[in-house]
Amino acid sequence: MTRRDLLKLGALASVALMTGRAQIPASPPARPLRILILGGTGFTGPHQVRYALARGHRITLFNRGRRPQDWPGEVDELTGDRDTGDLASLAGREWDVCIDNPTSVPFWVRDAGTALRGRIGHYVFISTLSVYADTSRPGMDESGPLAAYRGRDVMAETRASLQADMGLYGPLKAACEAEAARQFPDITTVIRPGLIVGPGDETDRFTYWPVRMARGGEVLLPGDGTDPVQFIDARDLAEWTIRMAEQRVLGVFNAMGPERELTVAPMLEGIRTAVGGEAQFTAVPVDFLRAQRVAPWSDLPVWVPAQGAYTGFARLNNTRALKTGLTFRPLAVTAADTLAWFNTLPEARRTKLRAGLSAEREAEVLQAWREQRAART
Repeated sequence: MTRRDLLKLGALASVALMTGRAQIPASPPARPLRILILGGTGFTGPHQVRYALARGHRITLFNRGRRPQDWPGEVDELTGDRDTGDLASLAGREWDVCIDNPTSVPFWVRDAGTALRGRIGHYVFISTLSVYADTSRPGMDESGPLAAYRGRDVMAETRASLQADMGLYGPLKAACEAEAARQFPDITTVIRPGLIVGPGDETDRFTYWPVRMARGGEVLLPGDGTDPVQFIDARDLAEWTIRMAEQRVLGVFNAMGPERELTVAPMLEGIRTAVGGEAQFTAVPVDFLRAQRVAPWSDLPVWVPAQGAYTGFARLNNTRALKTGLTFRPLAVTAADTLAWFNTLPEARRTKLRAGLSAEREAEVLQAWREQRAART
């Protein structure tokens, strides 16, 4: 091994350290809580349930009962349908805390208030960084201006109308936050994650990269590799949410990692090191990708050019969350675990990723870039 190799390994080790704040074993909770989780069977919910059970809490789930799961402990499962306002199974019960995972439309919050007001001591609403009206300013904290809903009666918006127009997502989440403050005054915590990643993510918005690195070959690296990225492992988000409930921490929090700024090139290098494979990177300028109609976020997940209205998109301030104990698994752990989970899925599911460039399209763009460079020389 040469000195150059040693320096390279040292740099990669530094990358791994930068992408995760060391996890500190959480002290035992002061007492077991009665926790109601609305949802609980999606992406982050199961991680919340398992962590809470491991810490001695009593868990009740409320959902439509369409995703039964085996839990490592006793879980009380109630069924209902928030689309139709059927929350009858919540009647006559009390909990220390309610964690609301799936809500994206304000009337769900209103109905939860009607059903639970006076019968819970703490309401935790899982929101989104999409509530912000302006992501052009780096370092924006929780006081940033929120997207305003402009349309018909906001309580008339349903999940179906949101699915028909995803442009409503941020404004409706912001309206949900406002409704939470009305329904549960002085007992509300709002958590604003952005891109949630890790094992169990059915969107493939991060999974694309571990899978792509493992395949090897020439990999398209977007831009010059210096655009920042932010994301959070679903397990880190879930476990911190439970600890926030244990401590009854109120307020609004940006829930994003890593602790310090991470950019595209070190992220991809860290993923490559974690999963193996013989990947070689070719950086392709943003303007060329734009001309080729390669879309940030969807065609090249996690990445958005830090330009114009998106200059601060992946530079949001997470200081408040860090001060309350938010920690992060290293990037290497998230990448390796995500790939291992993905490889357990049926072959038909693994054949076509739900985000990212296909192998054929990536090869086309790389070939077009080589031809343009050759024509200029």
